[in-house]
Formats: sequence, structure tokens, C-alpha cells
Amino acid sequence: MTTLHGLLKTCAGDGTVPGAVGLVARGEEVESEAAGFADVEGTSPMTRDTIFRIASVTKPIVAAAVMMLVDEGRIALDSPVAQWLPELASPSVVRTPDGPIDDVVPAARPITVEDLLTFRAGYGFPSDFSLPAVAPLFGELKQGPPQPQAVAEPDEWMATLGRIPMLRQPGDAWLYNTCSDIQGVLIARVAERPLPEFLAERLFEPLGMADTGFQLPAGGLDRLAGYYRPDPDGGLERLDVTGEEWSTLPPFPSGGGGLVSTAGDLLSFARMLLAEGTAGGRRLLSRASVRQMTTDHLTPSQREAATLFLEGQGWGFGGSVDVQAIAPWNVPGRYGWVGGTGTAAHIIPSTGTVTILLTQVAMTGPTPPPVMRDFWRWSAGA
Repeated sequence: MTTLHGLLKTCAGDGTVPGAVGLVARGEEVESEAAGFADVEGTSPMTRDTIFRIASVTKPIVAAAVMMLVDEGRIALDSPVAQWLPELASPSVVRTPDGPIDDVVPAARPITVEDLLTFRAGYGFPSDFSLPAVAPLFGELKQGPPQPQAVAEPDEWMATLGRIPMLRQPGDAWLYNTCSDIQGVLIARVAERPLPEFLAERLFEPLGMADTGFQLPAGGLDRLAGYYRPDPDGGLERLDVTGEEWSTLPPFPSGGGGLVSTAGDLLSFARMLLAEGTAGGRRLLSRASVRQMTTDHLTPSQREAATLFLEGQGWGFGGSVDVQAIAPWNVPGRYGWVGGTGTAAHIIPSTGTVTILLTQVAMTGPTPPPVMRDFWRWSAGA
């Protein structure tokens, strides 16, 4: 069986990715390797403390922050969000998912905090991206790949969202992404402080996640990996050429995909979840909140409709939850998520395992690329 370094070196050597950082922790034993380069020019070697745009691996972190507010009694899972998000007090819903965007009906019931956490509020991406009500999510809200300096500030963003009809009635269907961005605004308004400040004080500082945030740490630009997407000729096209847009706080701190981080920082967050909410002798989350985060909340029909994204698995709060052993790496209860910038982080509570893979090549769709599957297969010993 190949080693972790051998696996990563092969992926970097064949041009799949310029470089990668992989980490597998089993209890106290941690195997962490870096291979290749942070850029296609090969001028900056990949290291274990290279900083990556983690994209949707942000989602579990933001869900944990929501649950901190639940633990404190400042919100409840069944609370209607309109108390803090008045823009969503009277949402409209397209009459049929494939119908015109101006043919709408009122929402049948209020949107709750739990609807946002389970991605069943009515906003987000379905398996069919061509539906008319999906277009404004890309065009007006700029949902999609991280654009830290291009998205409007939270109040303006919420005002725009309130004018866009929902694709489904609250509670009816799992829809991807948008609910995490709404969670970020919810946290800021309930806590009465900006999302970056709340996350830094309540999660990043207690967990020692010094390289995680919506902007690079001081001096971090030199450690930021390049960011690429496959081009039609089989090469890689650089996006976000200088990385400078990550050097200042963005107008909209995206709860859906706006963080940068490292493998070591993500390990700290993962271990807190495995320890049922504790770290360094301090409780950050209640056991009940961690269980709710890592438990599937979807119905079989909702999981089936979301197969493009979830591949037969379920959804907790902020991440997927394995319910079927479809592939060698699927273990019931395995929790985590992937980022469209080529990142992935999961925990397996039953075995105390953490798996983290960080690359810098954008995914071309919702399906995890071969490099991720190879890493997961290796980590499962298959």
C-alpha cells in the first residue's frame, strides 16, 4: 500500500494538482504530509502550514457558531428567523420549481433556525441549475466560488435576498449553499457583532486556529496557495492571481465559503467535535449540539433528490452525514464536507478519525474529484 506522501506526490506529479496537504488523525496519532508546490510555477513548495481558501469547508464551522447561540438560549431551533432577519418575514415561493420567477405564492409557514441549519429553508441550489429561480442566486447574490471583495455587505445582501422568491416551501427540500450564508448574517445580528469577531473570539482563539479567518493573518500572503481551475487544454488557469483580495476583510463575510485556513487549524476544530464540544478543558459546544450537528435530519426522499451533491448520504448541520456504506470510505456517522476550491474535512466519531485534504484546484461541479476519492480510499485502508 502506498504512503500518504506517495499518494499526494503522485497527484502533484501527474499534473492533477500543483500540490496538496493531507492529514489523517486516528486518536492521538497524526499523519500529515505535504507534496508538490503551492503554485504551478514550482517556486513555492507546499508545506503543512500552507494557507488555503477552504470554501465550503467553512459551513460546519458556521453551523457550530449557530449552535453556540442555541446553547446560550439566545435563539432556539424552532425560532422563526424573521425576528432577526426581517427581510425573510414574508417570503414568496415560486408556484412550481420549474415555473416563471414571477409566478409566486406566499410561504406556507415561517422559516426557522433549524430550516437554515438543515438547508431546508427554501433557498439554494437544486440538482437542476437551469431552473428560473436559481439564476438570481448566481447573478444578484453572487453565490458560487469565493469572491471576497465582490459581494455586497450583509444588510444589502439580505435586502436583495428578500426580493428573490424561494424555490421550495420551508421544510420541503434540501437545497445547497445559500442557507449557510444566511446563517452567517443571523449570527452577526443575534450576537450584535460582526461574524468575523464572533468566530474569532468563540472558536478560533480558544482552539488555537491562528491562521483561520475571513482574511489572511499578518504575513500570511506568502503562505497562501495559488488558486486554479482546469482549462480546456488540460492545463490549469490561475484565478485570484495575487491573493491580495484575501488581505483585508470582505464586505460580506461568507458563512457559506469565505474562510481561509490550514490543515492544522481544521484538525483543532475536528477534534473539538470528536470531544463532544470540548477543547483544552473548556466546553465550547454542548454534547447535544454536537450530536445534532452530526446527525442526519433528511427524509429518504430529500436525500434522493439531493444525490448530485450528497451521493446518497444525509445532512446534519453544516455538513453531510454518512448513512450508507456506498464507497469504502463511507462509515455511518461520518460527518464533514468538501469545498469547491479542492478541499475536504471529515470526522468519523465511531473511530475517532479525522481526514483532511487541501488542494488548490477548483472542482468543476458538485461531484468530488478523483484526487479526493483516492485520498478517502487511502485513509479507509481500501
